[in-house]
Amino acid sequence: MSKSYQKNELDSIIKIDEQKCKGCDTCTAFCPADAIDGAYGAVHKIDSSRCLQCGQCLINCPFGAIDDTVDAVDLVMSKLKDGKTTVVATIAPAVRVALGEEFGMEPGKLVTEQMYGALKEAGFKIMDVNFAADNTIMEEGTELVHKIQKYVLGMDSHEELGPLPQFTSCCPAWVRYMELYSPTLRKHLSSAKSPQGMAGPVAKIYGASEIWKVAPESIFCVGIYPCTAKKMEASRPEFTAAADYWKKRGHTATYQDTDVVLTTRDLARLLKKLNIDITNVKPAEEKDNPLAEYTGAGTIFGATGGVMEAALRTAYFVLTGEELSQLKYEPVRGLKEVKKADVPIKLKNSGKEITLKVAVVHGTKNVEPLLEEVKDGKSPYHFIEVMNCPGGCVNGGGQPINPMGTSWTGKFKAFLPW
Repeated sequence: MSKSYQKNELDSIIKIDEQKCKGCDTCTAFCPADAIDGAYGAVHKIDSSRCLQCGQCLINCPFGAIDDTVDAVDLVMSKLKDGKTTVVATIAPAVRVALGEEFGMEPGKLVTEQMYGALKEAGFKIMDVNFAADNTIMEEGTELVHKIQKYVLGMDSHEELGPLPQFTSCCPAWVRYMELYSPTLRKHLSSAKSPQGMAGPVAKIYGASEIWKVAPESIFCVGIYPCTAKKMEASRPEFTAAADYWKKRGHTATYQDTDVVLTTRDLARLLKKLNIDITNVKPAEEKDNPLAEYTGAGTIFGATGGVMEAALRTAYFVLTGEELSQLKYEPVRGLKEVKKADVPIKLKNSGKEITLKVAVVHGTKNVEPLLEEVKDGKSPYHFIEVMNCPGGCVNGGGQPINPMGTSWTGKFKAFLPW
């Protein structure tokens, strides 16, 4: 295993098929980490020690020469059929605007109820990751507020808080990029887990004891994401919060919070193997499931600027006592690679006014100038959102592959229709 990975962490998720590679350099152009080796015209290889496992090379290869090698479809099917495992699907927001494309629907069509119906027919219990995204934004937004109170307003705090600017921590490819190429800035990452990092423990703790009422070790948590890097994230050895919790209460089992990850493409293959077609499945809702309740803040996580907008709503309300007047915060929306905004805030107790400075970046290479500012102590920002993939999670490496390379724009517009 490469030295850039922890013990038992999945590596080499993305690989180039040497028999299919034409050496065209398309993968090199789309790789955000300069992890592709090979001269133009020669067979290319991926340097796993540098790879972010984001899959951008995979979805953009014009010859279908790049594969996602971590395939858990058959394992999940066996768990669904064994009669003793509670298989819980935790579904990310970007999946519901892409899954239909794998069944012949137009790109960007929202298929939430059909997706729920298909998952139930397959035998899954459901936890919507939008719920976990709401949890993430409450943690991340509150953390930002505490840092503003400490570093900007000079209020006393006994908390151990990382410095400003605060970086988002939702995107596993971005987190790995930071760890590999700017490790001295890791303390700037939010301490909040990603929605996947929160979904697994919630399913295996609260879900096990209060919703499905089963032994936590009998739950097999299947993350369903638009992202190949989520497979790596799920395998990180520090993500065992549920097992750690239950061990303090007499349990002995050790397991990951999220057992396996299926991409949108993987889920489509699983459903097709089970002869389930979402175009004619009975739609379903999860009205009585508290783990499928969510706000619009969680929903917009899948598009660039969504995490920032949700965090701003939270921070603004806590600091001012009022809702952000522009809930659809246009300055952080759109497809510009780096978006910047100044948010005036009038503090509810003192009436003092401060200006919160934020930036939103999609496409990891675009963050380098901002990282240099932080390293030099010259960053003007308080909060910076970074997403590895163009447009955000909607264009993740696990999404449907359109030969024309344009399907992600439809999925993006399904989130934020400007």
